[in-house]
Amino acid sequence: MIPAHPELQGGPVYLDYNATTPVDPRVAEAMWPYLADRFGNPSSGHAYGIEPQQALLRARTRVAALIGAEAEEIVFTGSGSEADNLALRGAVLAAKTDRPHVITQVTEHPAVLEACRAVERLHGTHVTYLPVNHDGLVDPAALAAALTERTVLVSVMAANNETGALQPIAELARTTHAHGALLHCDAAQAAGKIPLDVRDLGVDLLTIVGHKMYAPKGIAALYVRHGVTLEPLVYGGGQERGLRAGTENVALDVALGAAAQLAVQDLADGGDRRIAALRDRLHAGLANRLPGRIHLNGPADGRLPNTLNISIDGTRGHELLAAVPEIAASTGSACHSGDHTPSPVLRAMGLDDARSLAALRLSLGRWTTPDEIDRVADLLVTAAGSE
Repeated sequence: MIPAHPELQGGPVYLDYNATTPVDPRVAEAMWPYLADRFGNPSSGHAYGIEPQQALLRARTRVAALIGAEAEEIVFTGSGSEADNLALRGAVLAAKTDRPHVITQVTEHPAVLEACRAVERLHGTHVTYLPVNHDGLVDPAALAAALTERTVLVSVMAANNETGALQPIAELARTTHAHGALLHCDAAQAAGKIPLDVRDLGVDLLTIVGHKMYAPKGIAALYVRHGVTLEPLVYGGGQERGLRAGTENVALDVALGAAAQLAVQDLADGGDRRIAALRDRLHAGLANRLPGRIHLNGPADGRLPNTLNISIDGTRGHELLAAVPEIAASTGSACHSGDHTPSPVLRAMGLDDARSLAALRLSLGRWTTPDEIDRVADLLVTAAGSE
């Protein structure tokens, strides 16, 4: 039985779990001793360093277990953006190629896209940005056609943060490896929500983000397969296999380990199926009461169990959510000085501006209940029907 979360009681229904998750009270309890009495430096050889050192190893082992890796392949970082940059820029700078080539796709997270633009600008790297189809998926044949003898890295996310679309990572990895390149996968949205195994996927690098899976902000990890060489972003005392210098933040590392352990148990208990059933209940509740007006953005199958991205004809997403402050959710649009523009992700999928601007991202999580789902459906139907 999952304990109730005190911060979610009595407030708006929280359906923005893809933006960030509440810290699980069990995670907070696990990390607290390392903010208080167990303060030692894990590199110290005396009594105060032993327990933090052991805690660090346990945390690394638990994160590794979530994705089928070995503890030594886990590098703790301060954010998913840092992990993505370490993977991408680290691979480019370590490459023994005069003008390295990187491939990504147009709906990647900005952490990857901006890192690609940086290596283009700063290091003369050639970057190819693959298009996606109407469901937001990369065509493996397009990847095969884009690979060259200079390609050092392909970076494709496991799941899109807006639509939940799951990319065919295993197939993309096989294609990438056939050309001798590495595959990096940003799994920020997927880790803990669906089963992931780095061996089955065939990835060389994979990003995990704590605040997307009930740990605090400020902690993430990069899986670095044995044998992969990266240039560090931060130089210093040799921590994290020499890839990320700086005294380890043991409390946050422990938090990520605890969150990973809880995710393993939750998946084993069918938590992903429970959430998928609630997502589908919400979708059906809206579609049945607003017939012909509900449009699913992204694939019907092959998406995250917690993510529902829909457009409601005759509405604008930001106006609809403003009309129902009882719901905490998001849209795919960006606001610049009061002017809302369509989501680049939905535009890349070929959606027109009207449908893109009507989009709502409703992302469920560990504490979402059937009563909340029914309440959200009622609120949205009422608000959409009055426009």
